[in-house]
Amino acid sequence: MKLKDKVAVITGGARGIGRAVGLRYAEEGATVAVADLLIDQAEQTAAEIRGAGGRAFAVAVDVTRQDGIDAMVATVVREAGSIDILFNNAGLFDIQPILEITRESWDRLFDVDTKGLFFTMQAVARRMVEQGRGGKIINLASEAGRQGQALVLHYCATKAAVISITQSAGLALAKEKINVNAIAPGVIDTPMWDSVDRLFAKYENLPVGEKKKQVGRSVPYGRMGVPEDITGAAVFLASSDSDYILGQTLNVDGGRMLD
Repeated sequence: MKLKDKVAVITGGARGIGRAVGLRYAEEGATVAVADLLIDQAEQTAAEIRGAGGRAFAVAVDVTRQDGIDAMVATVVREAGSIDILFNNAGLFDIQPILEITRESWDRLFDVDTKGLFFTMQAVARRMVEQGRGGKIINLASEAGRQGQALVLHYCATKAAVISITQSAGLALAKEKINVNAIAPGVIDTPMWDSVDRLFAKYENLPVGEKKKQVGRSVPYGRMGVPEDITGAAVFLASSDSDYILGQTLNVDGGRMLD
């Protein structure tokens, strides 16, 4: 077991990638704190992990509120004793043509995908420094942070910021033996992608479901990813196997950035 006796916090842990990573971390021996705004679904995921023989509990968090982040950290420490791993996954998506992007939409995405991610990382890193034994932080970037897309400017900007934050934080926290890295998924078939597909259908005048088919065909590996495709990289970056790696963003995209 690569994560035996570790305590992992997963934001956005109730569904999709977060849920899959939680299940895998538990298989690898970690105690998993499933942190999510959707507390009922977080409870269900935690129960699923326990039903599979793992250790998990749910904790509510709104990453746009500092008091919520601080309360989440305090709850995890109270329940599990420490925090060794942060899988910093909570995020939102939106599509708008460049001439229609509003300040409200811009702020909403940045509040969650960039500010929420940073201040969650900061709060957990403070706890890791206090503990004095290092830790692992994995931020969720995206292929959208690597390459602009005409209809997704503000989302791409949030994820480009995540890649930059990861680099700077990796350098800043290296002396504390806290490894900060990121994963940039490609197109992953999660509940969020159904919403993404409907937005593309609206703005590109496509039948619902067509965009999903198109992007699946565009992946060199031959299919869209599934949440479980992210879990191997998530375990690697959370384990001692990655001790000499920091500030990196690993593409897990079936080759899309090479195409």
